[in-house]
Amino acid sequence: QERLVESGGGLVQAGGSLRLSCAASGKNFPSMGWYRRQPGKQREFLASIIISDVTHYADSVKGRFFISKDHTKNTIYLQMNNLEPEDTAVYYCAADRTPTLGPSDWWGQGTQVTVSS
Repeated sequence: QERLVESGGGLVQAGGSLRLSCAASGKNFPSMGWYRRQPGKQREFLASIIISDVTHYADSVKGRFFISKDHTKNTIYLQMNNLEPEDTAVYYCAADRTPTLGPSDWWGQGTQVTVSS
């Protein structure tokens, strides 16, 4: 049974950092990534990591957010720096059966990130 479990969300002040984790089980996914849903907005792609650690980022977070993968733990991370109140959202991990830039076959339950001003 494929499963994704996010952790690491919480409350942080503007300018701070957080690292989200997503532990995958059930299989090794060729593509994994992060999305978020800000209040009142549609889900937004943030970053993905594909097979041999090729990374892809949305322009909105490039240079502030960094995705990485620990292959021994089958876990991906999202390091988020210089957080802004606008980064407040539910953050979701996703995985795909193909090496796609936008993974979407499986989803985690989401983790809340709140950035205070």
